[in-house]
Amino acid sequence: MHDTALLVIDMQDALLNDAHDVEACLLEVGRLAEQARSAGAAVVYVRQRLDDVPADLADVHPAVAPRPGDVVLDKDSADSFLGTGLAELLHERAVRQVIVTGFATEYCVDSTNRAALSRGYDLVVVSDGHTTPERPPGAALTAAQVIAHHNATFSAIQYAGRSITVTPAAEIRFAATLTG
Repeated sequence: MHDTALLVIDMQDALLNDAHDVEACLLEVGRLAEQARSAGAAVVYVRQRLDDVPADLADVHPAVAPRPGDVVLDKDSADSFLGTGLAELLHERAVRQVIVTGFATEYCVDSTNRAALSRGYDLVVVSDGHTTPERPPGAALTAAQVIAHHNATFSAIQYAGRSITVTPAAEIRFAATLTG
């Protein structure tokens, strides 16, 4: 069993309409998902429940859509662990490290990163694998600045006994699981 899981958070059509550099982010997340599957690592999609949008827009974007064998969980809050069964799933699979991607950087991605660390998981933040909405002209921070701030924060933050890495998708390697 692989001790790493890739988390893909809220990469849903309805949420990505005005996301910063979304095509590049989707490309990197898609590549990581394929790499994780090939290595036997769990690929877990966490979707925000969206009551006010058509069902097809609540689906995960086709560029990174779940495949057979992937896990899909639904959530009602920014924390992907809260009320979803994610912690139990990761425990059952003996996961020790999570690689986090998704939308929106300062909300669901940040909340999930911190929750993972608080639950004892080592964390890999994919520096080019998360995005957030573009801001209106004149906003205090641009989307690119929010993403850069998040990456800088997790590059410096410390949790006792936890490993935290911030790295671009191209530098992430999933080791193949050895069988039998």
